[in-house]
Amino acid sequence: MTANGNLGPLSGVIVVDLTQILAGPVCTMLLADMGADVIKVEKPNGGDDNRRMGPPFIKGKDEGSRDPNSVNHWSAGFMATNRNKRSLALDLRDERGKDVLRRLVARADILVENFRPGVMDRFGLGYMELSKFKPELVYCTISGFGSTGPYANRGGFDLVAQGMSGLMSITGHPDRPPAKVGVPITDISAGLLAANGVLCAYIHAQRTGQGQMVDTSLMEAGISYTVWESSGYFADGNIPGPLGSAHRVSAPYQALSTSDGYLNIGAATQPTWEQFCRAIGQEALIEDPRFKIPGDRKKREVELAALLEETLTQKTTADWLELLGNAGVVAGPIYTIEQVYQDPQTEARNMRVELEDPELGTLHNIGIPVKLSATPGSIRHRAPALGEHTREVLREAGISPEEITGLLDAGVVKEGGTGSGS
Repeated sequence: MTANGNLGPLSGVIVVDLTQILAGPVCTMLLADMGADVIKVEKPNGGDDNRRMGPPFIKGKDEGSRDPNSVNHWSAGFMATNRNKRSLALDLRDERGKDVLRRLVARADILVENFRPGVMDRFGLGYMELSKFKPELVYCTISGFGSTGPYANRGGFDLVAQGMSGLMSITGHPDRPPAKVGVPITDISAGLLAANGVLCAYIHAQRTGQGQMVDTSLMEAGISYTVWESSGYFADGNIPGPLGSAHRVSAPYQALSTSDGYLNIGAATQPTWEQFCRAIGQEALIEDPRFKIPGDRKKREVELAALLEETLTQKTTADWLELLGNAGVVAGPIYTIEQVYQDPQTEARNMRVELEDPELGTLHNIGIPVKLSATPGSIRHRAPALGEHTREVLREAGISPEEITGLLDAGVVKEGGTGSGS
């Protein structure tokens, strides 16, 4: 439950989650944070591959001998994106496993998967098949390139999508090797777009009883970020390149050197430019014909940056932040991840949330970035062990204890729990 007693705006919504790694789990995490009951369906042998990718959640454990049933050997990334979910270990290669999934879908509202296009169809579990007996089902698929087009069957990863969406061509500094955005931005944004599409489709289904397929991809997510670049290309045909920290159409809007580091300055409009010049004691720049209007400043942004740094390098970043803040000028430091969580604004906005787990103690989570005043989301429990909730999920689907025992004995499903593992 949330702090004010509400269960969240998606309380009562059941999501069958057939995703792994990042894009899909981000989508379903967002739904789970808002109260949805997300049932994470994983393969019995190892589960979500992200359980073993990246640094272990608990420091000092041997990364080469991770047991997916043990929290001691889960990756930190898995813990971050699978909170608030329940795990069912289910073999979809077995016909009995497919039948179990259909029974789950029968009582669910939403299904999310991120297999390559066509895989679910080959299992007999694609949208067209499932919608025959569940016409109100919202079925979401996330892939590298989408379910249509010449690249539909290609595998897709964030790095590839960043390159093919144009993001890598505009990231980094001129005359340097290609650089990607520092985070897996197409994975995360595909998850965000998918969650938005799912909720739109769910509202429609509630109003009409008609479900539908929601289809998005990493490549499309990357392209959607190129607002300035694509609009400029459409307008004049010029192909944009990387600008470092500079803005595509405004200046100064970039990181500038101080005596001990860098400072981000956002003086993009005429009023903010004049305000900035007065704050740093360079009023003469306001009437300087080289920098008179925004277009002039953009054309001479390298020259302008050098002039501004002659002044800015006379004080520290902290000195300038205090001076500019008092003058009402928009500016900010460049934080390390550690500094992000030391900032009082991060704390005030609950972007670092502690969760007390009876077995693991205090767990730290990135907070929920969107706040709802009446039905806020919440972080209720840690990521599940592989198969931790197998029995209870099967019982809720109407499967008898005898059937559950038979499925366990046959290896169609698997149950697990926390503890030290082996």
